[in-house]
Amino acid sequence: MAGKLPENFLRFKGTHPEIYAAFEELGRTLHESGPLSERERRLVKLGIAVGLGTEGGVHSAVRFANAGGCSREDIAHVVRLAITTIGWPRALAAMSWVEDLVGEEK
Repeated sequence: MAGKLPENFLRFKGTHPEIYAAFEELGRTLHESGPLSERERRLVKLGIAVGLGTEGGVHSAVRFANAGGCSREDIAHVVRLAITTIGWPRALAAMSWVEDLVGEEK
């Protein structure tokens, strides 16, 4: 997966590998424990990141969504759906973060 992880995250991961391993395992378990498909789970995670308004979270969610089989239109639709919930300014910011990754698509 393309993209450089933040230095503080890499430092924490290196300093506390047991915590990171537990976090990864929890993520895997949560991801696989319900009825949603891979595609649906990736779109939900993108929606959460958009709602939180975190650029890094949106970038990560878009990369995972692409890897999980979501199309550019699937991703754009999620962001458009957010307009009436989070408002134009935050949704437009999220749209710009999605566009940051256009060149990284598979």
